Amino acid sequence: MIHLTRRYPNRFGNDSRARIPSTASSMRTRRVFCARRTMLPPLHRIVLRCSHNTSPRKTVLSNSNHKGNTVFKNLMMFRVSGWPTELALLEEALASAQYVECSASQEKSIGWVPPRGHAHGALVEVVAGQWLLKLMMEVKVVPASVIKRKVQERMDQIEASTGRKPGKREKSDISDEVRLSLLPMAFSKQSSTQIWVDPSRGLLLTDAGSESRADELMTCLIKAISGLAARPINTKTAPSTAMSLWLSTKESPPGFSVDQECELKAADDSGATVRYTRHSLDTDEVSQHIAMGKVPTRLALTWAERVSFVLTDTMQLKKIAFLESVFEGAASSPSDGKDDDFDADVAIATGELSKLIPDLIEALGGEVLANPIEGG
Repeated sequence: MIHLTRRYPNRFGNDSRARIPSTASSMRTRRVFCARRTMLPPLHRIVLRCSHNTSPRKTVLSNSNHKGNTVFKNLMMFRVSGWPTELALLEEALASAQYVECSASQEKSIGWVPPRGHAHGALVEVVAGQWLLKLMMEVKVVPASVIKRKVQERMDQIEASTGRKPGKREKSDISDEVRLSLLPMAFSKQSSTQIWVDPSRGLLLTDAGSESRADELMTCLIKAISGLAARPINTKTAPSTAMSLWLSTKESPPGFSVDQECELKAADDSGATVRYTRHSLDTDEVSQHIAMGKVPTRLALTWAERVSFVLTDTMQLKKIAFLESVFEGAASSPSDGKDDDFDADVAIATGELSKLIPDLIEALGGEVLANPIEGG
């Protein structure tokens, strides 16, 4: 039996140890372990990741005093023009489209909320010259199976009372009526999207996890800000082409290192896909897949031993995590309050990513300069 030993301070300030059996031999052992586990302060809980790969792994700092890696987990990049130069003008523009919770019969609501999280706070925060916004979306979801069942019940009642079967148009009207009647009882789901703007570089970044969410966000921005124009950042070398070169030649771009996660997809209609997780990519097998026509769609990279992320073939950055070296200078000056935490988190995240992005664009051959998409 394998045992793991965890050290944590007890209520008397001394160190105690809890031996955790890999398989509990009895219900009593499990109860004792669970009781001890619930007593652990959050800062002392540890997540252990196991892998058959014995190669050393980079350390990602997860102390709650350093939350910079929670500001942005994903990034999509845009070039913008026509961004307001005065904070008051932007605040006024966003105030006209603030988020309001869904009413009883409302299916969807979208609007701007304070990025700091304080009620009635500012809709735009500026930290070290970087502008932060947040878009909130609320959606009420009524299960399709429930709607289908209720519609069928209504149709059966109509057929039983009138002797006729409702047509397609009437069925559609019944479906709409049923949905509206169920909305007041539906659970709502809220999700927010962060926006980071670097006005000096004309750069807008969002942590939207999908292109559809990014499109919706940009639509809201262009509606709120008159004269705003934006376009996605395009590079001279497509990300998939560059990733193929790095993997086939086993040479990382300057300032970056290839990690142990990759996804390869066939370029034809077969849809054949090969995924590597926690697996060395410096092998002939990977090169052979690329030689046979498979194209990298995701590749894990680390920049300057400070930030790890996954680059996609659509120029998105996913699974962004800041490594321990990023926080070494900040460890001696922990923040005291929530406001300080927000400012520190934003300063760390934007400070590191504002250096990473130019290096990544350079590794992809540089940016293709073009006129931005016209705004509304």
